[in-house]
Amino acid sequence: MKNKLISIIEKYDDMSKQMADPDNVTDIEKIKTLAQEQKQLEEIVNVAKQYISVLHQIDEDKELLEGDDDELKLMAEEEIETLGRDQILLEEQIKLLLLPKDPHDDKNLILEIRAGTGGDEAALFAADLYRLYSRYAERNNWKQKVIQSNGTGIGGFKEVIVALEGKGAYGMLKYESGVHRVQRVPKTETSGRVHTSAATVAVMPEAKDVDVDVNEGDLKIDTYRASGAGGQHVNKTESAIRITHIPTGLVVTCQDESSQHKNRAAALKVLKSRLLASEQEKIAKERAAERKSLVSTGDRSAKIRTYNFPQGRVTDHRISFTTHRLNEILDGDITELIEQLKIAEQQELLANTE
Repeated sequence: MKNKLISIIEKYDDMSKQMADPDNVTDIEKIKTLAQEQKQLEEIVNVAKQYISVLHQIDEDKELLEGDDDELKLMAEEEIETLGRDQILLEEQIKLLLLPKDPHDDKNLILEIRAGTGGDEAALFAADLYRLYSRYAERNNWKQKVIQSNGTGIGGFKEVIVALEGKGAYGMLKYESGVHRVQRVPKTETSGRVHTSAATVAVMPEAKDVDVDVNEGDLKIDTYRASGAGGQHVNKTESAIRITHIPTGLVVTCQDESSQHKNRAAALKVLKSRLLASEQEKIAKERAAERKSLVSTGDRSAKIRTYNFPQGRVTDHRISFTTHRLNEILDGDITELIEQLKIAEQQELLANTE
């Protein structure tokens, strides 16, 4: 481990030299790339330096044990014991920092929420989930923009697609993909019986042109008149867009923007993100075929979480984690859930690397 850490520190220092090289000062893109790569190594480098320093101190204390000074030997033994504990803690930290990073973690995301089984109650639950993630985005100071929505007359959503922009947005919410189930008495239920309904959530990293190559010739683009609330353009101009990706059959519609040009751009953003997510899902399923993954996002049809209103609890079935903070979670306070899922994934990755 020590040699690997030394090579990482040397790589970090080499980047600093390259950034300070007068020949590179005018190359803005190169400097930017080096700065980003160096930032990614910063935490592991700091911990690595602490670890190597501890190893050096242990070696020095071991030399003292070979001397004749009993007092120094006693002090060295006590320090070695303390440093040994520090070494173990730092090694555990380093193992986590050396785990492979998801290259999409720092990206913005496209969030799709759809009502599943349960009729109007499922649509109301989809609206609850939309509010949950909207509040979580607000807590993190992310930008939000509704790309497409299909509401119901009672305040629910058959479908809502939202773009969330913020540092590390995808890395935080990527575990939310799957089927979310709710157990509660619907507002429309007169007998007070508890019903079970569901909504599906898809969290996709926002795709850039470098991530997905979409051939214009593979796209069938239709325009039509928007419907529903939205201003004077509704039902008067063909501003709504429907894009079909012919090779995959994927269809994306957008009518929430005021112009055809903006709707086209928004629909293309969703399409590219879906194509990237489809490729990710394929890779995840291939990995899952080799080993069972607790928090894999490879199966979007898997039931991942239940929100039980009568008992005020939320259970994540992937990691058998239950909390009774239902109201706080519905208000967007899902940090604890995300942290538990991250820990489970890290433990799984560690187990597979050892």
